[in-house]
Amino acid sequence: MGEHGEALALVRLRRGVVGESRRVCHLIPIPVDQPAPTHLTALCGEQVYPGQAELLDRICGMPCQLCLLQSSPLGAGFLTAAG
Repeated sequence: MGEHGEALALVRLRRGVVGESRRVCHLIPIPVDQPAPTHLTALCGEQVYPGQAELLDRICGMPCQLCLLQSSPLGAGFLTAAG
């Protein structure tokens, strides 16, 4: 669940949208009870537009490190301080 209880989608940018090394699994909060936005923004700040990403049912490949840090219940500072 996201910061305010919203659902999180796990997505990966499609081949050809970015190079293979940037095809990581992002966490994207899904807005509820709002009009459909023109794009979604991952926890790391990556903007994803319609048709650019594939919805995943599990982590496939490398996760986005910044999305993981931002999804920590105690925030990014807690994980980075752990060394």
